[in-house]
Amino acid sequence: MKKVLITGANGFVGSHLSEYILNNKLGEVYGAYRTKNEDFSNIKGIMKKIELVECDITDSYSVDKTIEEVKPDYIFHLAAQAFVPSSWKSPVETLNTNIVGSLNLFEAIKKNNKSITIQIAGSSEEYGMVKEDEVPITEDNPLRPLSPYGVSKVAMDLLGYQYNKSYGLKIIRTRAFNHEGPRRGESYVTSNFAKQVALIEAGEQKPVLMVGNLKAKRDYTDVRDTVRAYWLAAEKCTPGEAYNICSGKAYEIQKIVDILKELTKKDFEVKQDPKRLRPSDVQILLGDSSKFRKQTGWKPEIAFEKTMEDLLDYWRKKIKK
Repeated sequence: MKKVLITGANGFVGSHLSEYILNNKLGEVYGAYRTKNEDFSNIKGIMKKIELVECDITDSYSVDKTIEEVKPDYIFHLAAQAFVPSSWKSPVETLNTNIVGSLNLFEAIKKNNKSITIQIAGSSEEYGMVKEDEVPITEDNPLRPLSPYGVSKVAMDLLGYQYNKSYGLKIIRTRAFNHEGPRRGESYVTSNFAKQVALIEAGEQKPVLMVGNLKAKRDYTDVRDTVRAYWLAAEKCTPGEAYNICSGKAYEIQKIVDILKELTKKDFEVKQDPKRLRPSDVQILLGDSSKFRKQTGWKPEIAFEKTMEDLLDYWRKKIKK
């Protein structure tokens, strides 16, 4: 069995990836987490099947020690400050976690074992200001990030490229577009809307859905399809290369509202909250994942409507507890 180290294993994506690897008997999972005070509810059902390892990726000694002790065959680097609006409020923390944390990881691998395969979770936010004639977005599109988060992911991405070319590290650079599903943090738009609807159903919120910009378009993939793609990336993709992971379909944020209205028997009003608007917003993120699909044979299998149904059910159950 291969040893698989997942940074941020108790996070949204990390928990789904851990489940995927365990359910398919693909390897032994070592889950890196930052502190014992973190929330482990996402992996509550699989805690006994994972070897948890305390590791602060912003601490080079901690990272080096973890790599040396675990001796992983694969590393999936998912630990990050991943919420775009928070990156404006805390840019230093975002840059430190996402850039310095990744650099510490690359340095530890360079020192301990260059044969480790590393998948780094980049983002469609790296593309940022996309022009109308540039969609669907390919991996060759210029990177024009519009948030500190986007900048941090560009830096991690290019460091991955540099460490591959300079030192031969087996780094697979993935750029996932929006991925959603059960356990998504409530700050994210799909989960936030779903939670609000669940609260309205339970009579704990007035029948008013508070929203931000409903005109922006995003390319959505189910997180369970995304983690399957991450595994295939580590198994089949070429180190140093960048790969988009996306559905190839773009929906206005309004589509989320429309789906939720279909999934509930409760009527609700939709009201825009100025506080939910970003200083600068990416108007369209529509990706082209043909390079990745050709390399791996991957394609998304879960419809966006199913993703939202499962996410709403997740919040219904959570609110009842």
